[in-house]
Amino acid sequence: MSELINVNHQRIKTNGIWIHVAEQGTGPLVLLLHGFPETWYSWRHQISFLANHGYHVVAPDLRGYGDSDSPLNPNSYSVIHLVGDLIGLLDHFGDQQVFVVGHDWGAIAGWHLSLFRPDRVKALVNLSTPYFQRSQTSGFVDYFREHFGDGCYLFQFQEPGRAERAFARYDYLTVMKKFLLLTKTDNLVAPPGMEIIDYLETPSVLPKWITEEELQVYAEKFQESGFTGPLNYYRAMNLNWELLAPWQGSKITVPTKFIIGDKAIGFESIGTREYVTGDVFKRFVPNLEVVIIDGHHFIQQEKAQEVSDEILSFLRKFTMD
Repeated sequence: MSELINVNHQRIKTNGIWIHVAEQGTGPLVLLLHGFPETWYSWRHQISFLANHGYHVVAPDLRGYGDSDSPLNPNSYSVIHLVGDLIGLLDHFGDQQVFVVGHDWGAIAGWHLSLFRPDRVKALVNLSTPYFQRSQTSGFVDYFREHFGDGCYLFQFQEPGRAERAFARYDYLTVMKKFLLLTKTDNLVAPPGMEIIDYLETPSVLPKWITEEELQVYAEKFQESGFTGPLNYYRAMNLNWELLAPWQGSKITVPTKFIIGDKAIGFESIGTREYVTGDVFKRFVPNLEVVIIDGHHFIQQEKAQEVSDEILSFLRKFTMD
């Protein structure tokens, strides 16, 4: 926790809502975008590391999370809204072009910021969640339900209140452990009649990369904010499919490094390895470097120093431009 003493916190009005950011350092701006179910705190290892190497690091709580506003309507969580929030942050800080680092849903936000506004992104580093081209025929949720059934977490998260009621059977610390300490490598599909939160295991022993106190930081924040905002990202996925039609076939031209753990969810079982190392990914993200490391989904925490080094080495290629 000591490395976070000099982190500054503020709330910024952007795109009609208030977004909380954690901030440290001076220099070129680096935007760190977290995923589900996390907050700015998931970048605690990278914030001071990058700040100490000459960067102005800004890690927001994305809309619906932590100390940021949480609009009630699930349709307020589309990628158009997310990118709008980020553009407002960049305008607030007065930076025309920035570095962007994203993980999970933060990676999705980073992909679409780079797709919609490449003029604002100097370089992109995304973790764990690759860019998938929009299907011409069906939305992402429909695709996952067709291939993995009703037990798939994406489908279970669609109905307002369903996942919230299931999560509420556990205390917040247990929910955090079930997600953040996930070691399953197949896709997250619960057996028939079971909720995904019941299917996920609660490790009895913590891995060395996270402490009970760190998990408690997340638990306390979600106890304040709840899970509806974060779950609304999934509930807007079919809306995203509708909204993204104008970008059908578009490429992400921003220089990109993509980092993924070799034990990530679905890396082997649903063809992610073949996709990220193959031609299709590179066709849509032509200026791409792929790095596969030993790790699971939450790699910026599990392999903090290795990921920090990978981020820094990529940013340095462009910092002197």
